[in-house]
Amino acid sequence: MQLKTRNSRMQYVGLTVARIFKSEVIQKCHAVSHTMFNKHLFLTNVGISLTLSGVGDILQQHYELLQGDQQKWNHTRTLHMSVTGMTVGIFCHHTYKLLDSFFPGRTLKTVLKKVLVDQLVTSPLCITIFFVTLACLERSNVNTFVMQLKQKGWRLYVADWVVWPPAQIINFYFLPTRFRVLYDNTISLGYDVYTSYVAHEIPLEVEAEVCENTE
Repeated sequence: MQLKTRNSRMQYVGLTVARIFKSEVIQKCHAVSHTMFNKHLFLTNVGISLTLSGVGDILQQHYELLQGDQQKWNHTRTLHMSVTGMTVGIFCHHTYKLLDSFFPGRTLKTVLKKVLVDQLVTSPLCITIFFVTLACLERSNVNTFVMQLKQKGWRLYVADWVVWPPAQIINFYFLPTRFRVLYDNTISLGYDVYTSYVAHEIPLEVEAEVCENTE
């Protein structure tokens, strides 16, 4: 009797799950996903990067507000961080396509080559694009930009080596190209928080000299 009851419950659960996956809502979600990650992949990747970079800054600013380091939320700072996410997202979208073109396949040797190129070439360029975008938005002079890149860029690059090699092995081995920017931004939400901290909370060591040279 108990066995029949258990089998009946399992059949009921199975039918319920099947109905859920065949439901109109699931089908619509699948259609939206297909449109986003196939027909409009570029816009999707850029939108994801822009949004999550902004979220990372909001989380960091919320922490600073709780600590009393600032009095109110800086909307302009969040906007600027979102735009940096957009420019870096554009670069990453095309970079992943190029990597798959130059290194096709998913063997361990191929994946490790992609990870190495990503760390030695793509990562420094992403960090540079980030600071270039921020300098343009904040209207910084060349000297300030160079110091930002030298003094803060290496912090991001060191953190990059801690986070991304293992993450990118999973990315390059298991995921198709269209999902890589989404995966990157999901993993990098914590990294985006740290990026916002480095960019805005760590002062330049010779900032006073820059001010004197610009007067």
